[in-house]
Amino acid sequence: MKPTEETKKLFQNDRFATDNGAVIEEVDDHYAKCSLKIEDRHKNAMGAVMGGVYFTLADFALAVASNWQGMGSVSLNSEITYLTPAKGEVLTAEAVCVKNGRTTSYYRIDVKDDLGNLTAAVTATAFRVAK
Repeated sequence: MKPTEETKKLFQNDRFATDNGAVIEEVDDHYAKCSLKIEDRHKNAMGAVMGGVYFTLADFALAVASNWQGMGSVSLNSEITYLTPAKGEVLTAEAVCVKNGRTTSYYRIDVKDDLGNLTAAVTATAFRVAK
């Protein structure tokens, strides 16, 4: 489902991600899809998208998926595998909850370019600090 204005406003305070172009596309229960238009500022000296851009977008999707109904979860651990350089113009990160426990949740986040290439795979554990 499309994010509400309330959800968008809540995550405007996630300044690093939003100032770097991350946008919420969809949210649902323990699910989020976020995107980022690739610009020159996102590229490294070799002309490829900097690894931190993939990670930032994936981490933002995790934050939205685990907190969109109210703040209280933080990333406890994340692991990223870079698979192939983005060839398109937009990156999309899709966070899906694999296991939602009492205090921890485990997510899989796929980062793809707009040509359908899987550019990075992320697994993350979120910890619920507030109820």
